Amino acid sequence: MSIQNKYLLSVLDGLKVRNAHEPEFLQAVTEVLESLEPVIDADPRYEKMNIIGRLVEPERVVMFRVPWTDDAGNVQVNRGYRVQFNSAIGPYKGGLRLHPTVNLSVIKFLGFEQIFKNSLTTLPMGGGKGGSDFDPKGKSDAEIMRFCQSFMTELFRHIGPDTDVPAGDIGVGGREIGFLFGQYKRLRNEWSGVLTGKGLTYGGSLARTQATGYGLCYFANAYLKANGQSFEGKKVVVSGSGNVAIYANQKATQLGGKVIAMSDSNGYIVDENGIDYKVIQVIKEQKRDRIKTYLNYVPTAKYVEGCSGIWSIPCDIALPCATQNEINGESAKMLIANGCIGVFEGANMPSTPEAITAYQEAGIFFGPAKAANAGGVATSGLEMSQNSERLSWSFEEVDNKLKGIMEGIYAACADAAEKYGMAGNIQAGANIAGFLKVADAMLAQGVC
Repeated sequence: MSIQNKYLLSVLDGLKVRNAHEPEFLQAVTEVLESLEPVIDADPRYEKMNIIGRLVEPERVVMFRVPWTDDAGNVQVNRGYRVQFNSAIGPYKGGLRLHPTVNLSVIKFLGFEQIFKNSLTTLPMGGGKGGSDFDPKGKSDAEIMRFCQSFMTELFRHIGPDTDVPAGDIGVGGREIGFLFGQYKRLRNEWSGVLTGKGLTYGGSLARTQATGYGLCYFANAYLKANGQSFEGKKVVVSGSGNVAIYANQKATQLGGKVIAMSDSNGYIVDENGIDYKVIQVIKEQKRDRIKTYLNYVPTAKYVEGCSGIWSIPCDIALPCATQNEINGESAKMLIANGCIGVFEGANMPSTPEAITAYQEAGIFFGPAKAANAGGVATSGLEMSQNSERLSWSFEEVDNKLKGIMEGIYAACADAAEKYGMAGNIQAGANIAGFLKVADAMLAQGVC
């Protein structure tokens, strides 16, 4: 798909000049703007008020050094980021990512996507994202604590329960959130719901750990059911082995599917009898080990070095839950040739533009990340509500709300796509439905 609207082209061309060194960010913006052309053509107010030009520029970018001392007494320095992208419909909301690949382009792409994802949940949350190029792998608990405390010593100035509410992402789980929350509380001398993904003993929400993976499957199931399909009897491949992948495995299995492959950054495992998510939990959450040790528990399984080959495994449903751009055009064509009927994204932007084109040309179901993986931030929003009310809801209450939100997201995407002449294009529908709420709020608030 190519953009014809002169206004959209001018915004995108200007952005490419100013951000030429930010490929992930430009990829994310281009994908959204291609979908918005019929919306911009239909309502001249968006061009007159330059809504797109304002939307693609973050309201605020904070970048800072993070000095910390390792266990050997050496002073290390990392780079920290927080991009506060858009607050038209609520306080900034989005995770913190700790990974060596983190840079400004990655954080901006994630923050931009978060605007639309948060809008789709219908909860009052704006878009933001943050993180650092710090790598928690191989670090002791004490080193991670010192890093998190240093990171929060700068970040605390820029966040708050009604300003910006970070959460976890890659490399940031319950341990890291605990260290970050403790330092915020110490610096501000207050207890508030400033972070989500907290432990249950200090304001966390039941079902938050499972939320992104469960939500992914709730969305996929709604999509499949609307097209006469289901998970029942389907072979499923899930990339990754973090929280999203583990609980996508559990929920896909509960819905009648069989997860036959999972991966980490070193390689992937294949178990034609169905991968036991509880074993992956032990390996990844308790022992923090590599996925190849699955064979110690299930000797009949197979392990293959290198993670990209996972998409060569014949399956009915693919759930990419690892990282951005993990499925390229070649991998997408392999999935299609092997009979895959649907790809639903659990990670952020895991499919390249070439892969998405392949899905669309083949007519397979495609659930884009900003819709399909919104369950995590939806449940973070529910955690914010519980903190504000000083209440704690049961697992079943949260899970039911999550299921309803994800089914509502699918319906909103499908309706928006049909309204603007792209029936069945859930990628376009997600972009349009997410955009309209934010854009109309921006119109109402004037030039700001």
